[in-house]
Amino acid sequence: MIRHLVCRLFRATQMKRTLFVFFFAALLPLFAQKQPASSKPASVTWKAPANAKADTFIGGELCMACHAPEAEQFGKTVHADAAPSSAKYGTGCESCHGPGKAHVEAMADAAGDAAKVAAAKKLIFSFQAKPAENAARCLNCHTSSPDQRLFDRSEHKLMGVACNQCHSSHLLVAADRKAPLRPEFPQAKFFQLPLRAEENRWLTESLLKQKQPDLCFTCHKTIQAQFAMPTHHRVPEGSMKCTDCHESHGTMNRALLKQANFEVCVGCHVEKRGPFLYEHASVKVEGCTACHSPHGTVERNLLIRREGRFLCLQCHVNPLADNVPHSRLSFQTRGECVRCHVQIHGSNVDPTFLH
Repeated sequence: MIRHLVCRLFRATQMKRTLFVFFFAALLPLFAQKQPASSKPASVTWKAPANAKADTFIGGELCMACHAPEAEQFGKTVHADAAPSSAKYGTGCESCHGPGKAHVEAMADAAGDAAKVAAAKKLIFSFQAKPAENAARCLNCHTSSPDQRLFDRSEHKLMGVACNQCHSSHLLVAADRKAPLRPEFPQAKFFQLPLRAEENRWLTESLLKQKQPDLCFTCHKTIQAQFAMPTHHRVPEGSMKCTDCHESHGTMNRALLKQANFEVCVGCHVEKRGPFLYEHASVKVEGCTACHSPHGTVERNLLIRREGRFLCLQCHVNPLADNVPHSRLSFQTRGECVRCHVQIHGSNVDPTFLH
């Protein structure tokens, strides 16, 4: 009898414990720490052109009378719908080119006279000014976006590169090249015309005049040469873009990197991120580029030295120093350091990265 009561009490206690575990497991997600939501960039806020009077604007409809192809392509972009419905002036073409009343009236009075037509063209902003003035037109609205807010301090701006040298609000400017437009893949010839393929690329790639990396290579020839080396990131093949690592409009990091130091690399190479209990100091101080060339090399694993041990000896150079425990006679003359120090990026077990 007593044994029976003890068994029943034990089973009841076990059942209560099980119910408590299930109840706690069900409530745990409500109190558990959650990852923060991904930050959403602020939308670009339209602003009327600065230092202009309302009576100097004439409306974008009159622009179509002479610039129908440009207006048609402009209507396909996000710029066409950027202005709110309550805006009274400075919308459409005039949001970038400025007030057009004087230009339209002068073109009408020119009556085909070449000198008067040339003078009338100077009464509208045509992005033929200095790079700073050209960029200021775009930054009138785009300063509200976190992607472009640092453009004024970027290397591109300091080197005289304006927005219209990479972007085009209507593709006719970008398509006006001596070389014929060609689709990237042969299969595209069977499905769409080359110009249509180029237009689709332009609309989906931030209105860039050319695809990446061809656009970047027009200035960065030395980087193009590095990508031609045997070992390189798959940028020329189209698997990656320059803007996957770099923020062309400016950042607070060196080389226009999107994130500081090695954080850009570990966005893809997550197994190298850590955190590790024992971290390689060079990774934290200099970053991945202390050992690797990010664009391309002739060596394996994008290393900057042919033999890995010579790469290690750039820092571990003094056999008598604390960071080089090997003596002159015990240091291996052949092979690689990573044959023993296998966890060279960081270890949770051994401070010398042996395992």
